[in-house]
Amino acid sequence: MSKLPSISGKQCVKVLEKTGFIIRRQRSSHIVITKENPFMQLVVPDHKTLDKGTLRAIIRQSGLTVDTFIALLLD
Repeated sequence: MSKLPSISGKQCVKVLEKTGFIIRRQRSSHIVITKENPFMQLVVPDHKTLDKGTLRAIIRQSGLTVDTFIALLLD
């Protein structure tokens, strides 16, 4: 398993958009993104740096692996 990088919430959303997620709304510092098939809804905090546990939970909920997420981040 690869080491998680320190990224912002906006960077995380950009990576997830590459996999088919769409920004639905933002209230304060929380960005809600959804994917239609299969339906998934995630909430990503819009912070300068995401905590490692928060980022790992977002990756797990999206159905990606850490290595896939990092590859998309570097792409």
